[in-house]
Amino acid sequence: MDARTPVLIGAGQFTYRGEPGESPSPTALLKIAAERAAEDAGLPAGALAGIDTLAVVGFTIDAPGGARVVPHSTNPPATLARWLGATPRHAIYSHMGGNSPQQMINLVAERIAKGQTEFALVVGCEFLGSATKRLQRGLGFDNWDDVEDDLPPPDRVGDPRNGVTPYEAAHGLARPINCYPLFENALRARDGRSIPDHQKRLGELFAPFTKVAAKNPEAWFPVERSAEELVTVTDRNRMVGFPYPKYLNAIMEVDQSAGVIVTSLAKARALGVAEDRLVYLHGCADACDLWYPTDRQNFHSSPAMRLTGKRALEMAGIGLDDIGHIDLYSCFPVAVEIGAEELGLALDDPRGLTVTGGLPYMGGPGNNYAMHSIAVMMQRLRDDPGSYGLVTANGWYLTKQSTGIYSTRPLKGAFERQDPKVIQDQIDALPHPAVIERPKGAATIETFTVVHGREGYMMGIVVGRDSEGRRFVANTPTDAATLSGLEATEAVGRKGTVGRSDDDARNIFFPD
Repeated sequence: MDARTPVLIGAGQFTYRGEPGESPSPTALLKIAAERAAEDAGLPAGALAGIDTLAVVGFTIDAPGGARVVPHSTNPPATLARWLGATPRHAIYSHMGGNSPQQMINLVAERIAKGQTEFALVVGCEFLGSATKRLQRGLGFDNWDDVEDDLPPPDRVGDPRNGVTPYEAAHGLARPINCYPLFENALRARDGRSIPDHQKRLGELFAPFTKVAAKNPEAWFPVERSAEELVTVTDRNRMVGFPYPKYLNAIMEVDQSAGVIVTSLAKARALGVAEDRLVYLHGCADACDLWYPTDRQNFHSSPAMRLTGKRALEMAGIGLDDIGHIDLYSCFPVAVEIGAEELGLALDDPRGLTVTGGLPYMGGPGNNYAMHSIAVMMQRLRDDPGSYGLVTANGWYLTKQSTGIYSTRPLKGAFERQDPKVIQDQIDALPHPAVIERPKGAATIETFTVVHGREGYMMGIVVGRDSEGRRFVANTPTDAATLSGLEATEAVGRKGTVGRSDDDARNIFFPD
């Protein structure tokens, strides 16, 4: 192999379960994961001071428009580098998106293959679990000593655009728990499945995920649950966004970190890393679907998932049947359903669709879940030498997609990452419906959801088509009769009338 072949040499994870007032700071979480990755690679203490590249996955609280209510460094890579005693030539911080860990590994691997990097740390964390409790209980953050407000802003990578337009946000689409159910209901309607039958399918899909999580020592909820328990609405499993009860939603309020070390093959050998620790990135790809939800071709497919999967397999020189271990991004059931369909996987594939337990059960640490996928996948592949592992990573609202294929098998030939523009140009050229922001008159529901709060119904969200086939977003009247009616029988295809709210701020759809 070429001495510049990129290789993953170590992975580390950490889950904090202690008192929120004593929780590690963001930089401490990152450092723990980084040091565990170094230990996993067999590196001596202090070895991370030699990294020349540092990539940190963006914290959720740094999302566009977010208030800085939780104190933390204004430049997380710079602060972490100082804590590690490192002076990396290249340091980056990702924009928002659950695709970020895989995308950053793809970017770092490309740099290594080009001779621009030799020794890289890619790491991320989430701390919303303890941070939220500290704020709620007035515990403060005095013991966090990594708050540096005077640092220059970090270099960012990824697409900085928000996930929705102001028009979509005004109708409630900016929250994942409101937006992903739109895809789920569209998928059910496309397949002609009854609501009870589809709920049964969702439970059967995610019950095996809980079984994996129950055996994962880093899982946030290491509890095995039955299919029926996952979809039965109770006081502990309230409906969130129809058709998803709480147990089918990713859990973001966690305290978890994970990181991997990526080097050139020559550097790995210079560091004395054992050959049986080496895991190679055989295939990768990155692309985005048509960016905003209302621009999509439909709400039951993902060309970006299909094309990045296809490209990663082509780059690896293998077929889907050659894959031994799989982790599909699993923030909500529909991400798994569409991902499996686009890749050609059955939902009951005997290989399983997760190695971690998934975001609702292993934990959904903001943008960093896929780093945990990769960390666990590395160990699976070491335990099963020569097998291949597939990891998919998804950002925003089935928007950003990154795929990686790994194996302990050495690469044949040079590592060459395809320019993402090749796939992106294909996706951007896809036809899609026109959008009208102020529709009026007769209309039909294309997809929908009903949003619930702790006290019950909150609002209905409808994506519809007007009489000319143009797509719009609207809310519904908030009376219980209207909202319960949407959940009782299939509402996709239902007719009605759309107009403006009394304050002219939103569209309102009135079902017939």
